[in-house]
Amino acid sequence: MTAASAPVTRSLARPSGLTIAIVVLCLLGIADAGYLVYVHYAKLTVLCVGGHGGQSSCGTVQSSSYAALAGVPVAVLGLGGYVVILVSLALRGEVGRAVGFGVALVGFGFSMYLTYRELFTIHAICEWCVGSAMLMTLLMVLMGVRFLRGAS
Repeated sequence: MTAASAPVTRSLARPSGLTIAIVVLCLLGIADAGYLVYVHYAKLTVLCVGGHGGQSSCGTVQSSSYAALAGVPVAVLGLGGYVVILVSLALRGEVGRAVGFGVALVGFGFSMYLTYRELFTIHAICEWCVGSAMLMTLLMVLMGVRFLRGAS
């Protein structure tokens, strides 16, 4: 077989279990935050299991002053964070790993701050927000592992 007739093969590395886990968590985060962004701009009621004084706990949280930062809904920030983490996986080298870990770390810190506000200021818990905080916590850990391992 000559070089001209040899089959063309691409050497694409199979994604690691770590990368697959990060992609799945990002997609879940995009779905969670995307739903909250949609509900916000469509002016719909957030589906929520919990109740607080006859009102949805999610509604209480989403209508609080902590639901936006400089006029931008927190869900939009979360959606952007999940997308940036996902895109950082395509960036090779230390820069991609650092960007992904940095965004996950900031997202984790902001999620913890918002959870604190839910518990001690708003006195209501939004299941969607808790889900997002859990996803961001897991992403922070996994992105930290990816960053420290030096795996592209």
